[in-house]
Amino acid sequence: MEFLSERAKRLTPYTAGEQPKDARYIKLNTNENPYPPTPELSGAIREAAAGLPLYPDPDASALRAAIAKAENIGPDCVFCGNGSDEVLSLTFCAFFDAVLPLLFPDITYSFYPVFAGFYGIPVQTVPLNRDFEIDVADYFRPAGGVIFPNPNAPTGIFLDPGEIRRLLEYHAGRVVAVDEAYIAFGGRSVAGLIRRYPNLLVIRTFSKSHSLAGLRVGYALGQPHLVAGLNRVKNSFNSYPVDRIAAAAAAAAVSDAAYYAGIDGKIAETRGRFSRGLEKLGFTVLPSKANFVFASHPRVPGATLFAKLRENGILVRWFNQPRIRNFLRISIGTDENMEHVLDVLKNFVR
Repeated sequence: MEFLSERAKRLTPYTAGEQPKDARYIKLNTNENPYPPTPELSGAIREAAAGLPLYPDPDASALRAAIAKAENIGPDCVFCGNGSDEVLSLTFCAFFDAVLPLLFPDITYSFYPVFAGFYGIPVQTVPLNRDFEIDVADYFRPAGGVIFPNPNAPTGIFLDPGEIRRLLEYHAGRVVAVDEAYIAFGGRSVAGLIRRYPNLLVIRTFSKSHSLAGLRVGYALGQPHLVAGLNRVKNSFNSYPVDRIAAAAAAAAVSDAAYYAGIDGKIAETRGRFSRGLEKLGFTVLPSKANFVFASHPRVPGATLFAKLRENGILVRWFNQPRIRNFLRISIGTDENMEHVLDVLKNFVR
């Protein structure tokens, strides 16, 4: 017997990348960082574990203070949640409603339409241009808000902060949320614009740049009134979204900026070499500033490439959607990982 509510029946859930239950695959399908987190985490985790019988700080005050120090803003401009997906969900609930449509790209993070459907928010998807770029002029229309990743996903293309300022000024009465999940791999953050723009919300994750996908910590940066709005919604769902160990480990990670600059820079270097290797094999590779590339081959369909790589123990992401079904999104792993991918593709496409 089915007991689902009418709302639950209408939902189309997000489909996550495959998580294999064994170690026989090179896993390049969920944009995880191939390098371990900073060794500084171990002491912080041991210390936090002593407090596990007690509830964590509902405001994650120590973590917010560490992030605020790193960003040169006040702690009241920082909100923390259980991964950036939770922060995104709370953002949809707090700032977007059913009066005017929410705008986001037609090719973007596929959780956005899921959140919109869950909260009953009307949307208008805005097509990327012929080069798969966001043209902000296309967003100059009445809207209930704007959200997009920068760099965009799955394309990896970066939008210049000057263009984002144009969006913020046109939509001065609405929230413009910039999802910076991949900003550490070559882009320039707009977090420095927070003081000037009361409608700017920047959302980040520790999963990609800080090698902490298994920990589930995300955060948002914005003026205090936006943080208060997120807290209002958060405290209507769950007062304790960030556990003690996660908060302590993330705070330690924030404090070791030099370590993460090193590994994130290495990923960017590997991305460049891998992109050039793909181009030598005839692939079209979009200019990525993320920890993945988006590539297609003129003669071999994306579905065929996806299946061939999987047969050879390599997991990547393929989206069966208009305009991009011939593309693969390939996360950047170690140099050895990416050389192996090139060898497999070389034997196949030639």
